[in-house]
Amino acid sequence: MNRNRSNSEAGQLRIGELDEQTITHSAQLAELIIDEIKQQGDKIPFIRYMELILHAPGLGYYSAGAHKIGAAGDFITAPEISPLFSQCVARQCQQVLHDIGGGDVLEVGAGSGAMACEVLRELEKLDCLPEHYFILDLSADLRERQRVYLQQELPHLMGRIAWLNALPETGFKGVVLANELLDAMPVHLVRFDPENLTERYVSWSGERFSWCDGPLSESRLSDVAAHIIEECGADEFDHEYVSEINLAAADWVRSVAAILEQGLVLLIDYGFPRREYYIPERKEGTVMCHYRHQAHSDPLILPGLQDVTAHVDFTAIAESAADAGMDVAGYASQAHFLLGAGLMDVLAENAETSTHEQQVMQAQAVKTLTMPQEMGELFKVIALTKKMEPGLVGFSMLDARGRL
Repeated sequence: MNRNRSNSEAGQLRIGELDEQTITHSAQLAELIIDEIKQQGDKIPFIRYMELILHAPGLGYYSAGAHKIGAAGDFITAPEISPLFSQCVARQCQQVLHDIGGGDVLEVGAGSGAMACEVLRELEKLDCLPEHYFILDLSADLRERQRVYLQQELPHLMGRIAWLNALPETGFKGVVLANELLDAMPVHLVRFDPENLTERYVSWSGERFSWCDGPLSESRLSDVAAHIIEECGADEFDHEYVSEINLAAADWVRSVAAILEQGLVLLIDYGFPRREYYIPERKEGTVMCHYRHQAHSDPLILPGLQDVTAHVDFTAIAESAADAGMDVAGYASQAHFLLGAGLMDVLAENAETSTHEQQVMQAQAVKTLTMPQEMGELFKVIALTKKMEPGLVGFSMLDARGRL
């Protein structure tokens, strides 16, 4: 099951039996959070709660050792569905690397390593390998899984692959890739009452974590929320309207802009332009949790055992990029991007060496990656560039920058 498909409507979340080690692990993280709540008085902002459940050292969802991606984990991302996805991404990389005379690729948040593997494989086939393929991933567990997988699949290319602990120094030339990175960044939850902006906090009732409201925890939130209300119209909001503001994503875009000398930043994630994000139908926000291939909306249970995400406001990403001196060079649904980048050509080429069974599986993968009711419409692709000529191939079929 991929992240955009939810069976939460079909019934109550099925947690299943948890072994003693898993129960102990979650309880230890809960105690850590409870201690911080007590130290801060009686509550912490949701963004801090989200940081802890995802990244607390040794205990958070991404810092612990359980399988997260694939059939044995909690969700499946596009690179695991089919190599077709990464082959199309590689063709967009090939165009940029060719146009700028070579360079590096940097993948941020590489997950299982599947995209890195197939992008490199396809670029080798296209005779356009980058000088280096850098991977920046905060999870030591995922880094080790990536290393083992890539050593097994591409031993002859390991000399080009390097893991980073932070963004490279200024002067980066090439392509920065991030698939489902922004949605996993901790967010502020804001109650968008035009008369009284407040923030959602998490407290401890003695038995479970619970919601409460409090003052805005960061000064920037007031101006950002006011900007959203002004752009979308005050009539869209009332005292019951709660949604996310992702300051971390905007800050990350500015950080990448600072190190990029020339090239492309390609971001793939699920979300909407601002005017489609902050609408009455989403008055409870977009925070979603993923546990054993089930999607639900309660982040206050199963601490450390489930992924917690929020949809991306792509207008905010475009604004941050422009403010930081980058060009917004393309915006499209995942379906239109893949088709523009040559999905059908890749499929035809693969068919020449595929069995009938493999061809059937690839045809099913195309449906999953491109159909509106699957991943094709909810997932978007945005291209941010510096010192690049217009005309990125991935946006040749449709460029929806006007929606931003």
